Amino acid sequence: MARRFSASQYTDGILSGNRVRLSQAITLVESTLPADQALAQQVLDAVLPHAGRSVRVGITGVPGVGKSTFIEALGMHLVNEQAHKLAVLAVDPSSQRSGGSILGDKTRMNLLAAHPGAYIRPSPAGRSLGGVTRSTREAMLLCEAAGFDVIFVETVGVGQSETAVHGMVDFFLLLMLAGAGDELQGIKKGIMEMADAVTITKADGGNETAARLARREYQNALHLFPLAPSGWSPQVTVSSAVTGAGVAEVWQVVEQYRQQTQASGYFGQRRQEQNLHWLHETIRQALEERFYARPEVARQLAAVQAQVRAGAKSAFGAAEELLGL
Repeated sequence: MARRFSASQYTDGILSGNRVRLSQAITLVESTLPADQALAQQVLDAVLPHAGRSVRVGITGVPGVGKSTFIEALGMHLVNEQAHKLAVLAVDPSSQRSGGSILGDKTRMNLLAAHPGAYIRPSPAGRSLGGVTRSTREAMLLCEAAGFDVIFVETVGVGQSETAVHGMVDFFLLLMLAGAGDELQGIKKGIMEMADAVTITKADGGNETAARLARREYQNALHLFPLAPSGWSPQVTVSSAVTGAGVAEVWQVVEQYRQQTQASGYFGQRRQEQNLHWLHETIRQALEERFYARPEVARQLAAVQAQVRAGAKSAFGAAEELLGL
C-alpha cells in the first residue's frame, strides 16, 4: 500500500463520510499482508457499532440480461427519487482466472458512478471466491458505517458466487430475460430457489408481450417451490431500464419484503444467523491458510500430491499424513 494510516484516522474518515478514506479502508481489508489485516480488524471493530443499518440486496442475472443497465436505472431511482445513499459492490470470482482488474461495472454505470449519492466498488482481482466474498462483506460493513443505507451486492456471471452472496444479503433479486431458452433451465432452478424476487428485464422495443408472458410462467414456476423460511412468497415483476417502466416497482417489492420480515422478526434473525455463518467461514479459511503456510507442510506437499496424482496414495490417507505433520 502507498500509505497506511492509523486505525482512528480510517475510522474517523469513514464515519464522517470521507469517500477517499472509505476506499483506502476497503483496500486495507482486501490486503493479504498480516500487518494490514491486523489494522483492518481494528478499523472493523471500531466501525461495527455504526454498521448494519442498511438494506442489503444481492443482484444476479443470466448473461445478456442487462444487469449493469438495470442496476444503474434502479440506483438512479433510489438516489434521486428516494434520497437514499447507495453503495454497489461487485463480486467477480472469474477475475482469479486472469488476475485482471475489474472496472467494467464502473465504466458501464457512468451516471450512477458520477452521482454524489452513490458509490461503486469493484471486487478485488486474483483471489479465491472465499477471499472475495469475505472482503466484500467487510466492505459492506465499512460502507454502512460511512452512511450508505442501501447496499447492492452484484454478482458477475452465474455460478458459485450466488450462494456466497445470498449468505450476506437481506434480499436476493434475480434478473431474467423473456424466452431465454431451455439451455438456461439448469441455471435458473438452483438460483430461483434462492430468489426473493424475479424481474424480467428489457420489456421494451416490442418485447413487452413476451415479458408479460414470461412473468406469468415464472410466477407459476415459483409456486412449485416450498415456502421460504421467511414466509415470503417470491414475486415476479417486469421492467425496462431503458424506459424506466417497472423499475420503481422492483424497489416497492424490496420494501414490502423488508417490512414483512422485520414485523415477523425474521429479518433480524437472518442477520444473526449470517453473522454466525461468517464466523465459521472465517475460522475455516484461516485454518486452511495457516495449514498451508506451515514450513513442514510446504516441504512435503509436492511429494504427497505426486503420490495422490499417480494413485499410489489415497487422498484421505494423504490428507491425514499432512494434517499429522
